[in-house]
Amino acid sequence: MKNRNDTICTKAELRHRAELQLAEIAEHKSTQSQDRLLHELQVHQIELEMQNEALREAAVSAEQALEHYAELFDFAPIAYFTLVNDGSIQQTNFNGEQLLGLERSKIIGRQFAHFVADDHRPLFNRFLKDVFTHDGKQRCEIIFASSEKNHWLAIDAIADSKGVTCLVAMVDISTHKRNEQELQLAATVYLAIEEAIMVSDNNNQVIAINPAFTKLTGYSSAEAVGQPTSLLKSSRQDEAFFQSIWQSLNQTGQWQGEIWNRRKNGEEFLARLSISTVYGQDGQPIRRVGMSSDITEQRKSEEIIRRQANIDPLTGLPNRRLFLDRLQRAINKSHRGHQKLALMFLDLDHFKDINDTLGHDMGDRLLQETTQRLSSCIRETDTLARPGGDEFTLIMGELNELNSIERVAQAMLKAMTKPFQLKNERCYVSVSIGIALYPDDADNLEGLLKKADQAMYAAKNLGRSRFCYFTPAMQQAAENRLWLTNDLRHALADRQIWVAYQPIVELATGEIRKAEALVRWQHPIRGLINPDEFIPIAEETGLITEIGTWVFHQVAEQVSSWRMHHHAQFQISINKSPAQFHNNSDKMLDWFEHLKRLDLPGGCIAVEITEGLLLDGSRTVSDKLLAFKDAGMQTSLDDFGTGYSSLSYLKKYHIDFLKIDRDFVSNLRTGSTDMALCEAIIQMAHVLGMKVIAEGVETEEQLALLLKAGCDYGQGYLFSKPVTAKEFEKLLTQI
Repeated sequence: MKNRNDTICTKAELRHRAELQLAEIAEHKSTQSQDRLLHELQVHQIELEMQNEALREAAVSAEQALEHYAELFDFAPIAYFTLVNDGSIQQTNFNGEQLLGLERSKIIGRQFAHFVADDHRPLFNRFLKDVFTHDGKQRCEIIFASSEKNHWLAIDAIADSKGVTCLVAMVDISTHKRNEQELQLAATVYLAIEEAIMVSDNNNQVIAINPAFTKLTGYSSAEAVGQPTSLLKSSRQDEAFFQSIWQSLNQTGQWQGEIWNRRKNGEEFLARLSISTVYGQDGQPIRRVGMSSDITEQRKSEEIIRRQANIDPLTGLPNRRLFLDRLQRAINKSHRGHQKLALMFLDLDHFKDINDTLGHDMGDRLLQETTQRLSSCIRETDTLARPGGDEFTLIMGELNELNSIERVAQAMLKAMTKPFQLKNERCYVSVSIGIALYPDDADNLEGLLKKADQAMYAAKNLGRSRFCYFTPAMQQAAENRLWLTNDLRHALADRQIWVAYQPIVELATGEIRKAEALVRWQHPIRGLINPDEFIPIAEETGLITEIGTWVFHQVAEQVSSWRMHHHAQFQISINKSPAQFHNNSDKMLDWFEHLKRLDLPGGCIAVEITEGLLLDGSRTVSDKLLAFKDAGMQTSLDDFGTGYSSLSYLKKYHIDFLKIDRDFVSNLRTGSTDMALCEAIIQMAHVLGMKVIAEGVETEEQLALLLKAGCDYGQGYLFSKPVTAKEFEKLLTQI
């Protein structure tokens, strides 16, 4: 504005001079010639025009500069205000308008303090006073209250030389203030929080801890900082546990769980730990923050509550609540695995009489001892529970074979037959057991409970101290098995057991110099009982030892007779059950003494065993096999090729005979796989110095193929079925 006024004054002066000159010329009537005057006037006119042009150009430049300044002011990236020394707004830019939320026309003339938060107005007024009373730039921070929300503003201001106005620049620092406040809050929380915090760098070195960490672990900041993060590591977790933590941290940056740590004094404690990763701008981990708290006592309390809710306090067994949960889980698992499950209901017989006569204390002691007895009869995977009173339940899951159900039930019945000593009183208490199967009897929890309960009452109705299946067919099988067990105990004494003999023929000559002894049971009512039915019962009840000894005596006397009347090298093979090898009461020495009494060498007897027995590897089995060998008895390996068929045990135990299983022999055809297997077995056995016996020979074609393959002996219906000793002697006389 000053330049423009100067330009206007210059033009007026020039015009005034021109008028004076003209007047002077007119007044004095210069004697100069009119032409010269005209010339001078023209020169002046030209000069005036040139000066006017310069003035116009200067005015345009000034206007352009003013417009440029106004644009810079208006479009500046921060808010600018011009304030008068009384605090009123003289001028602002676009950012100032936006900051105040008003149009410029409504801002000019208003007091700026009106827009400052009430509690910050005194601060602003002091600041404005300082601007006009002190030289140089002044600065302050205030809260600015707009129509929308409050802002933190950083204000810089400087007054003009006359002290009338000041230029004010304002920057919104709200974000910075919030961050600053959050940092202060975080620092306060970090120091005050009850959870222990440990911060580590990307080299797993501790760089900071909070006071709660010291309180929890006993390590001060000076002791912990610089140490590896394994400072608290205990011995309760293996390396696989820590590998899983690092795998989670590397994949997700997070891990949380429970971990056993060790304090400075060596005490171990259970902690709930969460670890978070802090990443740098390049995406690489730069910090890991671990927060932990001691939950040892909490876990103990939870365990107490859990036990109170799920465990019977008297017996320590699962109560009804936990039993039902376990049963449902077992049903679900059996369903997924397509396996059977057995549920047993056990009820003590006449328990009420004990309670009534001896008192509840004695009844409790009886229940505790009953728990111990029943627990000793079950598998580790089974669940024994006490739903209440004198009732017990047993869950047997993952059943691969159903015989185990009966074995456990029989064991529990037997365990309960022993007397209970309750202080000075001896009493007897039996148990009745009901059995239901999933999914045979029911496919849901409620149905299974109902069927097992019904089966238990059926056992009581049948006389107690027994078990009953809910399924009629299985109940019939169980009754049949019980009947067989009871009758088998008397079979030897009643002379129902006898020995059959099947010839073992030397294929090259057709001679019979060997036989296999096979035990038979002729029941007076049921007739001939299949060995597959009564041999397993004999093994389970221990009767196999008594039966085995009796059979050996019969066979020894028979082989003595046949050696005397038919062939001096006659040999009879006897099947020896794995149960006999494992039974320490098996009177093996009696066998050897009996042979001496009959003046028979050990070679008159061959002991037939199965492949599974050799794989047992126990010292008992090994010692008995070697004792047979030392006594001169030969060993025959039955059903070779159907089991594991390891060559190592053939060499270790010096097996004399291999018996090819009947399944291979029955399908013998020229060029067949079974033929190739038979040939391979025969060749291998001969290389190892063993003889081969083929079982199940029934046709002339099979005989011819075995002869061609070099098989040593044959046994089967082609030669003879198992017969009595008298009928066998007829076979010997026919040769």
